[in-house]
Amino acid sequence: MGASEDSKWQSEKLEAICAQITDGKHGDCQDEPNSGFYFASCKDVANGKLNYESARQITEADFLDTHRRTKFAPSDVLITNSGTIGRMALAPDNELTRRTTFQKSVAILKPIVSRVEPNFLYYALQSDIHRLIEFAGGTAQKNLLLRDLRAFEVSVPPLPVQRRIAGILSSYDELIENSQRRIRILEEMANALYREWFVNFHFPGHKKLPRVASHFGDIPRGWEVSTLGAQLIALESGKRPKGGIRDVEDGVPSIGAENINGIGRHDFDIEKFVAREFFQEMRRGIVRDRDVAIYKDGAYIGKSSYFRDGFPHSECCVNEHVFLLRANGVRLRQNALYLWLHEPDTVHAIRATNANAAQPGINQQSVGGLKVIVPDENTAAHFDRLVEPLLAEIINLAKRIQNLSKTRDLLLPRLLSGQVNVNTEVS
Repeated sequence: MGASEDSKWQSEKLEAICAQITDGKHGDCQDEPNSGFYFASCKDVANGKLNYESARQITEADFLDTHRRTKFAPSDVLITNSGTIGRMALAPDNELTRRTTFQKSVAILKPIVSRVEPNFLYYALQSDIHRLIEFAGGTAQKNLLLRDLRAFEVSVPPLPVQRRIAGILSSYDELIENSQRRIRILEEMANALYREWFVNFHFPGHKKLPRVASHFGDIPRGWEVSTLGAQLIALESGKRPKGGIRDVEDGVPSIGAENINGIGRHDFDIEKFVAREFFQEMRRGIVRDRDVAIYKDGAYIGKSSYFRDGFPHSECCVNEHVFLLRANGVRLRQNALYLWLHEPDTVHAIRATNANAAQPGINQQSVGGLKVIVPDENTAAHFDRLVEPLLAEIINLAKRIQNLSKTRDLLLPRLLSGQVNVNTEVS
């Protein structure tokens, strides 16, 4: 940064550059599924955005009552302020934003746009998140009080410099979002293709193939209803060291249930590690290329992921909360196995095997006993060849997102400290 511009950076308290800093409702709301009015909590703020998949929906009356406190609007900055402190998002300009309010675990900052660019404030707080956590008491599990948040100081340059910095960082986020959008499209295509072949039985040549009776109704001749266990060569879980996983600087990633989120999705910020010595002594739970994984116990049993082509890691393992599945590759192959696990009926069947509501979980016997319709060998091979490019491209895009995120995160502190001259091109 040039000396003349650098000298104009000023330290500002958040209360001086925000019109309002508040949090969500200090109480509960009445649920109303499919109302379209959302009551988000800290768990719904992650990776720079609001995630609505598991967000609660509430009555319109409760929404309007809570919205009077938060007044959540586009360009507001969100920070989780209890539970896990410091997860952030910037409110997009869309209809969902206008139909969302929050529990008290989320703080809402309304930037004064004549003083600070909302995107810049979002990135400035991201860059300084560790200091913000220390400001809250030095741990990510305490509460960040609103009075402390209001008194927190950030370094702010003139608006033109803010906009240039925000523009550089936003360009990376836009590329990431474009890749994520392509992943969603490819996923939809792969899931639709699986459903057409294996649920509707509309595969090439199906009109010439008679149907035969089965426990699942009529199925194509040459296909069969089998158990999942009969189609697998491995169904195993991992483990963790006695006393749990501690901070390990030079270890091997250990994937837990929190990172079983589908193909190409992995949160590297929440990874845990085991010591290499422990990893080398493991006899099961070591991830092999193209392993499919299932979340086996906890609130979201039945969720699955697909580890392949070196993503998320070329070397890693799973803990005791995750099952790894390997098909025999004859009538059931890994691509079809993963897509079958994503079918809503399959997820429902997996969750139905859990008989303990107090401690949700599934075991090897219940998973192995699941019924699955498998095709003849030629159809299985044909489908595998057809869907392979879609799933491979998802992984390529996931790796691209990982690289873009790393580059952005390296630039972030340098731009926000003025070390990088924003008048020169950054590539």
